[in-house]
Formats: sequence, structure tokens, C-alpha cells
Amino acid sequence: MMKKRSKHEFKSNTMPAMVTVGPVAILLLFLVVAPLIFVAVMSFCQTDEFYNVVYRFTAVNYGKLVSEDYLKIYAQSLLIAFVTTLICVLVGYPFAYVIARTKSKKKQLFYMLVIIPFWTNSLIRIYGWRTFLGNSGWLNKLLMTIGVVSEPVEFLYKTGTTVLGMVYCFIPFMVLPLYTAIEKLDDSLLEASSDLGAKPVKTLFEVILPLTASGIFSGCIMVFIPCLGYFFVSNILGGGNTDMIGNLIERQFKSANNWPLGAALSIILILVTLLLVKIYQKLGGDMDSLGV
Repeated sequence: MMKKRSKHEFKSNTMPAMVTVGPVAILLLFLVVAPLIFVAVMSFCQTDEFYNVVYRFTAVNYGKLVSEDYLKIYAQSLLIAFVTTLICVLVGYPFAYVIARTKSKKKQLFYMLVIIPFWTNSLIRIYGWRTFLGNSGWLNKLLMTIGVVSEPVEFLYKTGTTVLGMVYCFIPFMVLPLYTAIEKLDDSLLEASSDLGAKPVKTLFEVILPLTASGIFSGCIMVFIPCLGYFFVSNILGGGNTDMIGNLIERQFKSANNWPLGAALSIILILVTLLLVKIYQKLGGDMDSLGV
């Protein structure tokens, strides 16, 4: 018969864990849980005639979210996020495959090319694109110098320019999980496919892609979700012509001074994020690859 553990033994076993985990748990409570609760509570509040937040319960903020103007922005946001994710997959997969499968010393160089953009703030890099694509930017000067155009071309303030900025910002988030998945490929499976007479295209679609599907889906989640909230990209490159959900939230908290409505929009965005992560988990995705 097993002896019951004494209180002293229980404390001696739990105290190290409490000392290690306790500060982190408290930090998460104040920096993550408490702000989320505050945002959730504020989403049910009202504003008075002076735009001050009044803590009177109402669901009218969520009712405003289904207006026709907002629905158009939701659709536009999802479309831009989808196109951005698709381009990141098409561009990032070959690049990640080359990095993961190369055996030369250039592997580290290629990997560094993916990491280097993280060394500079994304806001600064997007302003660099604005300068490059502007009417007096380098691209227009080059096109006029070689005689392709006779006057500056308006590249900015278009949906395509916003997508370009999004792809530029998020391509590393696609390449890194793809690189991890492709690097784990078993060479013997590729050799077996070749020995059985499968052509490279068939090997790609029937062996490589299924085995790296977790990396593809992980990269899609890491690109699609934050793309909905990157308001500064559409502000700088789209000029307000390509509003996204992030722009709506930013506008409510700043120019409109309607914090409850902005909080309601934030809650919806959080719920969309949780839904996509849950779908990823149900499909057997590795949560560690998302940082969850």
C-alpha cells in the first residue's frame, strides 16, 4: 500500500515549479489576459456625445459590424490576404526547397537572405517601397531614362501595390516553416519514387507536397492572419484605397475616437484567428510551428 505524501514533500516538489512558472504566468496574466478582457468588456460599452466611453452594456457595436460598407471591407481584406498568401506560397516554396535541399556552403547565405529583413523595422521597409515606387522614385526614373514611358507612372495607391507590400513583409514567414518541413524530407522516399519511374512533376505532387503539407498550412496561417491586421501597409502603399480590417480598427481608435466599436472589431479579428488556428490543429498541424 502506497504511503500518502506529506505536505512537506508536496511543497518541496511544487515550489521549484511555482518559482519557475509563477513569474511567467503573472506576466502573461497582466500583459495578455487582462488586456483581452478589457477589450472584450469595452466592445459592449457605449460612447456619449463627447466620445467618452460609457460603461453601459449594449450589443449595438456588434450590430454595426454587419453594415454593407463594413462587409465590403471584410471581403476586400480576405481577398488581399488570400492573394498575398497564395503568392507567398508560389514564390516561397521553390526558394525554401532550394535552401533546404542544397548541400553547398551557399545554404547559410540563402538562409541569411530570409532572416536579414527582420533586422529592420517593417514600417521603414514599407516607406522604402513608397519612395522606390513614387512618381519621382527610382523605378519611374529608370523607366523614363530607358524610354519605356514618357511621364511618371502612378504605381502607388492601388490594390496591387498593397499586395506587393504584404508579400514583401510576409514572405519570410512563409519560407521559414516551409524550410523546416522540406528539410525533414527523407531522401530515400525521393529515390524510391524515381526508381519506380515517377517523373519529377509526379514526385512533386504525390510525394513532396503531401509530406510538406504541414509546412505549407503553417506558413499560410502565419501569413493570412497577420495580413488582415497590417493596416500601415495599405495606409502607406494603398493610400486608403484598399482598406482592410486593420484599417477599420486603427481608424476607430484614432480619428473616429469610437473605442467600443474598435474593440468589437478587434474581438471579431481575434475570433477569426482562433478559428483558423483551431482548424489548423484539427488538421494535425504542429502548434509549436505557430509559436502557440
